Amino acid sequence: MVAFFAPLAAGFSQNFIPNYEEDKVLSYTLPDPLLFEDGSKVGSVDDWKRRKAELFRIFEKEMFGIAPVWDGRMQAVALSTDENALGGKAVQREVKLTLSRNGNQVDLVVLIILPKDTPKAPVFVGLNFYGNHTLSLDPAVLVTENWIRNNADMGYEDNRASDSNRGRRMRNWPVEEMVARGYGLATLYYGDIDPDYDDGFQNGVHALYPEHVRNEFSWGSISAWAWGLSRVVDFLEGLEAVDADRLAVVGHSRLGKAALWAAAMDSRFTMAISNNSGCGGAAISRRRFGETIARINSSFPHWFNKRFHRYNDKEHELPVDQHQLISILAPNPVYIASGAEDLWADPKGEFLAAVAATPVYNLLGKEGMPTAVFPPVDHPVMGTLGYHVRTGGHGMLYYDWMQYLDFADRHWKK
Repeated sequence: MVAFFAPLAAGFSQNFIPNYEEDKVLSYTLPDPLLFEDGSKVGSVDDWKRRKAELFRIFEKEMFGIAPVWDGRMQAVALSTDENALGGKAVQREVKLTLSRNGNQVDLVVLIILPKDTPKAPVFVGLNFYGNHTLSLDPAVLVTENWIRNNADMGYEDNRASDSNRGRRMRNWPVEEMVARGYGLATLYYGDIDPDYDDGFQNGVHALYPEHVRNEFSWGSISAWAWGLSRVVDFLEGLEAVDADRLAVVGHSRLGKAALWAAAMDSRFTMAISNNSGCGGAAISRRRFGETIARINSSFPHWFNKRFHRYNDKEHELPVDQHQLISILAPNPVYIASGAEDLWADPKGEFLAAVAATPVYNLLGKEGMPTAVFPPVDHPVMGTLGYHVRTGGHGMLYYDWMQYLDFADRHWKK
């Protein structure tokens, strides 16, 4: 088996040995999503609305951080337009969204591809890791000038992107297949919203709020990435060619964590897709399988809020777990995917979270996860909650997307 390892941060013990054996998972008790904090039972839809708000506040305070209300100004400028993209099947445009507040500004460059033959297209909204140009061969699509993570395989060094990798990630974002089914895509480089390194939250959208005095409840980078996705929705809602009632937020790995939190923060996302999101995403934290809270907070101290660090090696003290994050999204469809060799992200823990969220979906009249039995590799299961574990390791692959498109067909083409 091949496992994905995140880089160690300075100061973290080199002796960390992840558990990859089911028989070494210690017994644990999951907090019940249908029990209020005072111990009373959720018995109705109205009860659930109150419990949902309660759960959201707990995740916000204990884990992701409290994001500010957007009270600034957004200006959109078209950078390029191709009315005959994908052989005449789509309209492609790149738009710069400038967020301005109190004299500070941040530019989000969004690549939008919409099918021509669908008057109001449902849209997948997601963040990409290496820049919009990696999703397109069109030389008009800009190469980001923002800080980018070094990647030897991509040829990225000195934290700069380059044109040499134009189109390199097209297989990971199969836009032609999306358009063929009547779906659009809106994507942007995640570092436009908040560069992925720990600088004390002085850059990205955090810089739009200089008056904010940080404390243990302040928003981290995952919350910022989710918050930025909502600003993209602000723009998409104004496009006649977009069906704003059918927006799916999608993300891989750390951006899969952000996708789930974006859907929790913003009800305008009516579908969520979490690909290999693991610890802090779809996987049950209490299992301590693969990556743990202590490891993730040590390697990436800027992702979550400061208060989340108090649960390092103390998952049992966390008042919530990730099945409750999925529960918050009910009754909307949610799809969770894993790689069989990506033990770092705990595929079984991701599946079990969906199973544990199912009672909430049932309460709201939805199927939830149609089975409690971990499915064989490459055998997707789809209810209102969907799941697959596929051959291979850490990555958002063509196979994954084919299941996401089938899942969208199931829920958007009834």
